[in-house]
Amino acid sequence: MMAPPAVLDHLTVAALTLDEGIAHVRRALGVTMPPGGSHPLMGTHNHLPQLGGGVFLEVIAPDPMAAPRRTRWFGLDDPTMRERLEVSPRLVSWVVRVPDLVRALALVGEGSGEPVRVTRGPLSWLISVPRDGSMPFAGAFPTLIEWPAGPHPSSRMADLGCRFEGLAIAHPQAARLSAALAGVVDDNRITVSTGPMSRIRAMVRTPEGLRELT
Repeated sequence: MMAPPAVLDHLTVAALTLDEGIAHVRRALGVTMPPGGSHPLMGTHNHLPQLGGGVFLEVIAPDPMAAPRRTRWFGLDDPTMRERLEVSPRLVSWVVRVPDLVRALALVGEGSGEPVRVTRGPLSWLISVPRDGSMPFAGAFPTLIEWPAGPHPSSRMADLGCRFEGLAIAHPQAARLSAALAGVVDDNRITVSTGPMSRIRAMVRTPEGLRELT
């Protein structure tokens, strides 16, 4: 069992380009996400607003001006994922923050990746990334992250008036997924059900009412 606190940190929407990802979020939530920064190790860049309560939303895409120094995270180098992103950007992963990533990964076991240090400007953190860039349970199981001591990064992100309300996860192996999640995070806003494929839906309260992001 992972030692608390292990709490929801952020939601990640992947796209082949930032413009496509920003447009996807605008259609779903009615807001335009402001710029974040670049990740030199991964050859990616992002846009970021906060969702209240220490949670934020990320749109991430390959940076055409940068060459990755390893396989990119969130499946961005996987041919099947890229085919799906050619159809539409999508919510591909949710991220849970833990106080000690190395210990958390040891408790979770194999399959969740290894601790990788990533930077964005002056900010540096540890995040779980399998060597092939894949996501456990095709993204239905969370990525784990350890931030440095101090204020959470979301406190410095733009507030667009959006608030996280819930996360609905469907997966063909829902029972196995639920058992794995029981040792990671306990949050009644997150539900798991059986579905024909892995799918994540986020409910977000916006200035225009409750919206769904997929």
